[in-house]
Amino acid sequence: MTDPISPELLSNWNQYGSYLAIAIAGIGVLILFGHYLRLLTTSEYKTRYDYINMHEISMLWKGALLSMIGGALYFNTIFEDSNWLWFFVRIFMSSMIAIITGVVIQNILRFYYPFFIEKRLKKLRYTPRTSPDGRKMKLLSEEEEDVCLDEGMQAEENAFSVDYDVWIDEESGYTKIEEYNGRLHALQCSNCNYQTLKVDREEVIKLATEIEEGELMKYYACGYCGHKERKSFKIAKLKDVAVE
Repeated sequence: MTDPISPELLSNWNQYGSYLAIAIAGIGVLILFGHYLRLLTTSEYKTRYDYINMHEISMLWKGALLSMIGGALYFNTIFEDSNWLWFFVRIFMSSMIAIITGVVIQNILRFYYPFFIEKRLKKLRYTPRTSPDGRKMKLLSEEEEDVCLDEGMQAEENAFSVDYDVWIDEESGYTKIEEYNGRLHALQCSNCNYQTLKVDREEVIKLATEIEEGELMKYYACGYCGHKERKSFKIAKLKDVAVE
């Protein structure tokens, strides 16, 4: 029986396949390197916060995925003598190993890595800012910051759609306002203990008035185990604004 894969074809596969494997894996490594290089060269805490929050998991997954594909492909180019049966067996085996590894990495990034990200984001958010004069700035409390926010900003905070942090240089009066998503990042689920509990929807139970606080109900759902729960939040009283 004639071997359907000639030695010449296998030799070409080993040569050009290895080039392709190195190129694919190289792109994956460059993605990871570029990601961490950007973090190292970004000195602004808020900019780094937004980049990690929006892109880190995606960038790590892309880099890891391409590196795994390149590694699996390269593994199949290092054997010089082979027949068609062994060729397809090792293609199948390396593909299965790459898929299993990919699933494990994806689950780590989805269910475990958010714990690590959350700690980093909190550190970045609450690290004291520095004014243009080189002095450390003070983070105002929720009550203090209202003086620096306009009515629209205060309304956004009351509706929990946006959360503002106000930093001030007490000596010069220089103020810096940073905007964050009002919806909390994934919380730890009380049922499965993964950091996968997110806000599913919100409902205003009671509107706030000038004399009474309102109530907002947040409904949470776990992206891993499906556990659901709800929490009640108070909405600050409306401020009586005098019309001149």
